[in-house]
Amino acid sequence: MSESGIWAAYEKRLLRVSAYIHEHLEEDLDLDRLSEIACLSAHHWHRVYRAVHNETLAATVRRLRLHRAAGDLVRSDRSVRDIAARWGYANLQSFTRTFAAAYGMPPARYRKEGSHRAYEPENDKECSRMFDVTIRTIPEQTLIAVAHSGSYMGIGKAFEALHGALFSRNLFRPDMRMIGVFLDDPDLVAEEELRSFACVTADANIPAEAPLERRTLAGGDYAVLRHQGPYADMGAAYRWLYGTWLPASGRSIRDEVMFEAYLNNPREVAPNALLTEICLPLQPAAEAAA
Repeated sequence: MSESGIWAAYEKRLLRVSAYIHEHLEEDLDLDRLSEIACLSAHHWHRVYRAVHNETLAATVRRLRLHRAAGDLVRSDRSVRDIAARWGYANLQSFTRTFAAAYGMPPARYRKEGSHRAYEPENDKECSRMFDVTIRTIPEQTLIAVAHSGSYMGIGKAFEALHGALFSRNLFRPDMRMIGVFLDDPDLVAEEELRSFACVTADANIPAEAPLERRTLAGGDYAVLRHQGPYADMGAAYRWLYGTWLPASGRSIRDEVMFEAYLNNPREVAPNALLTEICLPLQPAAEAAA
């Protein structure tokens, strides 16, 4: 069997394991159990997973749990102790130490001083200086995507399915850029009904067989807000972009989907170093002024 054929044989196993991890993050995740789901010995499966995802299974589970914990700290009133327990840390000290190592500050301080706080109304002048919005004309882009439904915090499941499929089919290219497309407003639509797509930029001739599908991003003017920091903080950036920047800009929204362009990889950099461009479609300037 060729190398591409070997990786293709692992695609369904990668999808099963990735889905299981995301669906059972709040439970005990025995790494040997994940090997059973993949139908391979632990010795071999851990090597296969790391070769595809450039990260160990244990590192994936830890990163995803801290990501969800950061979301709880930003968007809920749960106590730090409850959040720690929810995401697999029976010991509060262990959670605090691990979270601080990844996010640069302990969880209680992150709740009070994380980057999401910069977008609050009392910090508007500081926000305007720190988070410049640029207007760009972006060409139409062809995407290869995997659909996701449910919490936007869980779109990583679709990105892993996308990456696994591209890799196992020998379609992945280093110049592919990661894009997240979000169709619904999480303040208006129930979490379980939210629709989004994990995408990469791709040539139109790349095949898109299930679970892959082809999508197109419309070209035109976009307001682009560059956000640095954890993905869990970006809800505040969206509210600032719509509520503060847009009314003062003199521009109008165009009826196309907004998207996020991910400039680096959460597997490779710390959460505080993540760079994301939030792209809001705009009417042409002449139409906005009319």
